[in-house]
Amino acid sequence: MKKKIVILSGAGISAESGIKTFRDADGLWEGHDVMEVASLEGFRKNPELVLDFYNQRRRQLQQVKPNAGHVLIAELEKNFDVQVITQNVDNLHEQAGSTNVLHLHGELLKVRSVRNENLVLDWSHDLVLGDFGPDGNQLRPHIVWFGEAVPALEEAIYLTQKAAVLIVIGTSLQVYPAAGLLHYAPANIPMYYIDPKPATISNAPRNLKVIAATGSEGMSIVMKDLATDNK
Repeated sequence: MKKKIVILSGAGISAESGIKTFRDADGLWEGHDVMEVASLEGFRKNPELVLDFYNQRRRQLQQVKPNAGHVLIAELEKNFDVQVITQNVDNLHEQAGSTNVLHLHGELLKVRSVRNENLVLDWSHDLVLGDFGPDGNQLRPHIVWFGEAVPALEEAIYLTQKAAVLIVIGTSLQVYPAAGLLHYAPANIPMYYIDPKPATISNAPRNLKVIAATGSEGMSIVMKDLATDNK
């Protein structure tokens, strides 16, 4: 039986591919206050702005490619049972070849009915007012906005509890509830935290190895560690 590795990834890993994040811009995301474009209130106030914002993100996603960090994570599947739990809404992990990816905050290439969160459709082009689902209701981005529940959280907790190795990569560990996943991992398993500017973690596990590096650089280091341990 292959050893189970759980990877919790955040915006930092996709930043290497050219996808901009909002955590480095004083809460602004592409010039917008995040609550304008990432909340239900913002959508109700100005749906066209919100739809256009995600249309731009969707177009941008189609112009970028996975980076070495994504590829190295996918390559782990050759020797390990790998589960990726990502805060990212892009599909770069899947593009790189990862086959078990749980998206905590939704997916950019999917949309859903404003009336039925379970009516989810694949969507690769622009979404505009007047685009209706099979239920006759307006479609919205399949994104978990601020203030909304995280439906995949319970599954993420369950998977984290089964980890034999935990790798946290490219996340500030400041956005809850996702940030709390670290503390659900079994005690004393190998844990890695990769980020160019690692956050200070309160009550950090003693066995957490912090690697101040980009995702691709950090994953190269972790891969060597895992290769040694797996011999």
